[in-house]
Amino acid sequence: MRFLPTDEQLAFVRSLDALLSAADTPTVARAWAAGDPAPGRALWSRIAGSGVLALAVPEAYEGVGPLPVELALAFVELGRHAAPGPLVETVAGAVLVAALNEPALAEHLLPGIASGGLLLSLHTPGTGPYALDADAADRLLVVDHGDGDGDGLALRIAAGHGPVRASVDPVRRLSVPGTGGEVVAAGPDVAAAVRQATDWARLVTAAQALGVGLALLERTVAHVRQRSQFGAPIGSFQAVKHRLADTLIALEFARPLVHGAALTLAAADVAAAKTAAGEAAYAAARTALQLHGAVGYTDELDLSLWLRKARPLRDAWGTPAQCRAAVLEGSAPARA
Repeated sequence: MRFLPTDEQLAFVRSLDALLSAADTPTVARAWAAGDPAPGRALWSRIAGSGVLALAVPEAYEGVGPLPVELALAFVELGRHAAPGPLVETVAGAVLVAALNEPALAEHLLPGIASGGLLLSLHTPGTGPYALDADAADRLLVVDHGDGDGDGLALRIAAGHGPVRASVDPVRRLSVPGTGGEVVAAGPDVAAAVRQATDWARLVTAAQALGVGLALLERTVAHVRQRSQFGAPIGSFQAVKHRLADTLIALEFARPLVHGAALTLAAADVAAAKTAAGEAAYAAARTALQLHGAVGYTDELDLSLWLRKARPLRDAWGTPAQCRAAVLEGSAPARA
């Protein structure tokens, strides 16, 4: 088992970092939050052009994957730069469709996902009432109990969605999926595919949360170096150093868990990574808020873009309690 990225993987990360740094992602995120998806769609195309979305798509459908390690590394960068859009949901949707072994459906959706021409949202049971960014998505995939006549799940392409609702993170646009729409798969295979897609969603959400936490820490360190009190930078105070050190330790503890989960893709490993990264990012947000003197909550400061992501990412695709239960379930000895 190798926990350190290869030189090729590091070069991919640097390339994605440079792309996102040049894209002015805070401005793109603010436009997305205001309901203008055009700059976000342009950025989406550039992200896809770098190969990120193809990492979730099998080679048979014009992808290069599935490559969970590279995807996890990419999502750390997407979190660091606050890239908007249903990136997690699109990856999970690609995994779900690929796992169904429905060639016609896969041919219909997966090449578009890999190229960046098709933006998905996905809603599955147990993830709350809302779908993410359905108003900007080209397809809204919904998994539910279909017509209710059977015990199994059905996958349908929803015909629409309800009004957009406010979220803790303004960049996350929430709406209730509409009823009806074409049922494209049903039966036991759907439930198995949803479990697989959920593991992938948790993995890349964990990586995204790690990136958000790193961004918050970087900006907070820069702030305490320049803000002075009593004639000295506040970063020189011991209490501030300890708070930042605790934040760094939590994030660096989560990083190998994310890498390890990407290697094994075991449900318990993924849940552990999601818990650690989500909690570390949320702790980083609390530290950033305190050390910025609460000014981070103001909309004018870009820090708010990351600050408001931390808690929703911690709870998305499995709350900490749900993920801890999954860890315990995966660690329990098999019953005879």
